[in-house]
Amino acid sequence: MLASTNDDIRHKVTSLIASILASNEIQQPFSAEDSLPDIGLTSVDMVNLMLGLEAEFDITIPQDDITPEQFRSVTTIEILIARILHAA
Repeated sequence: MLASTNDDIRHKVTSLIASILASNEIQQPFSAEDSLPDIGLTSVDMVNLMLGLEAEFDITIPQDDITPEQFRSVTTIEILIARILHAA
């Protein structure tokens, strides 16, 4: 999994978010910089996103990294995942 590029990470994160939005019947385009709560993700959706990320990338997100700042946008999540994968 160390071979994941930032493009791969961004694609997987974006796909997970789009899937959660679709399950909530939200069909809204979003960019990598958009605030996830602003595009319709609830706190429950954020938990599901975190669990989905852990499963998708076969990682455990450290408790200290589970903050609103780290999960603000696709870009902030991408940076977090890349850092965790690089440290592994």
